[in-house]
Parts: sequence; structure tokens; C-alpha cells
Amino acid sequence: MNKPLCNVLFMSEKRKQVLLLLQNGAKEMEAVLRSLDTTRQALLPQMKVLEEHHLVDHYEDTYELTTIGKLVVEEMAPLINTVDIFDVDINYLGTHNIDFIPPHLLKRLRELKNCEIVNPSVTELYSLHKSFHEQKNTESVYKVTNFLYPDYRTIFNELIGSNVTTNYIVSQHLLEKIKTEHYEDFNYFIKTGLFKLYVYNNELNFLFFTFDDFHIVINLLRKDGDFDSKFILCSTQDSLEWGKDLFDYYLKDSIPITEL
Repeated sequence: MNKPLCNVLFMSEKRKQVLLLLQNGAKEMEAVLRSLDTTRQALLPQMKVLEEHHLVDHYEDTYELTTIGKLVVEEMAPLINTVDIFDVDINYLGTHNIDFIPPHLLKRLRELKNCEIVNPSVTELYSLHKSFHEQKNTESVYKVTNFLYPDYRTIFNELIGSNVTTNYIVSQHLLEKIKTEHYEDFNYFIKTGLFKLYVYNNELNFLFFTFDDFHIVINLLRKDGDFDSKFILCSTQDSLEWGKDLFDYYLKDSIPITEL
């Protein structure tokens, strides 16, 4: 008697990996074994289950998805990728606010691949994010923030000195703080032409997010409104494209500040 398809898909990690691997086309068994780092003896029983449920066909030693398999995997893959981002640390993501992400980007949250939750030490708290932008020769930095680093002057001067364009969206509250406490610094940054300042006049329900040509960093607020030092770090191209779209979402409702 055949198993329910949901059991076939999700009750075996090997079966799930095979289906996702074959989504990109037919594969010889040796290629499948190398990709999954397993043995023929361990994998053959799982391949048999997939064939019995008409998800996979094989000829000689090559396996491919059936028409049913292609249809099922096309629907299965986005769900698995979405679940993967929450599996990074469900306690962190479950206790922090992600409602600031617009619905169309929440549906694409699966694009944040190969992420990690970083908990910096107290000594690294204000220097760690700065080091990301210096790790490689990035050309642009984008940031939306409620928060100003104590060593902002060093960070921005080094970026400007390296000919890096900084696109910086701040909350109305932070803009007022900049005007009253950091006027000369930010006026200089703006006049360099490499520092693009914007103000977002609606509420920002997160501490900040930033990305450059290589990384995206997101620091969420807790659901109770408090903040902690943990942040999400992702480095794939899909993650960067998602981050650019999130930045553009806030940019469209922001006003450029050409002088203070």
C-alpha cells in the first residue's frame, strides 16, 4: 500500500534532497550519490519509494522527475526554502518583530538563504558591522536605521575615503538628533557627494538593516519593543537582491536631505 505523498516528501531527508536535486534535470546515480554524500546501498530503498509513488523514473543508471514529480517539487521547493530560514533560529525569529517587511517580500523570505544568527560580544558590538563593509572592496552601502553608531564618524569617513557610496535612510527622530547633535559631521558627509541621506517619515519597527555588495545584516526589535545585539547575517546573491528590494520599499516613501 502506498504512503500518503506528504509522508513520502517530508518523512525522509534523503528523499527530499533527491527530489530537489532532480528539479534541475536528470542525474546519473553517481552524481546523486556525490551530491548527497551517501552510498548506493543507503539510497536505493529511498529511490524505490519515489519510483513506487510515480515521482521519479529511471533508465539504466539515470534518474529524473516524472511529470507528477515536477509538479509536486515545483510546489514543495518554495515551502522548504521558507521553512529553512525559520529553522536557522525559530526562537529568535519567533520572538522578534518581522511585521515591518511588506507582504510581497514576506512571501519571498525564502530568498534569505544560508543565513546565521550572530550574537556579538560586548567588545564587538559596535565594530562588527563596520568590518563587513571593509572585508572586501564594496562599491556601495545601503542602510535604513533608527540608530546611530557611537563611532559613526570613523565608519563614514573611512567609507568616503574608500570612494564608497553610502545610501542612508533614517527615521524622523534620528534626523532630529543628527540636526541638533551631529550637524557639522553630517553636513560634511552630504557635501562629499558620496553620502546620500534620506528621512523616512513613517514608523520604523526595527533597529536597522544594512547591506553592501557582499552581505546583508538585519537587526530586529523584540515583539515587546526592546532590542538586543543579535542580528541576522546572510551573504548569498538572492539575499542581497531581496535586501535591495526592501531598501527600495522604504526609499520610495523617503525624502532626500541635500542639506541640514
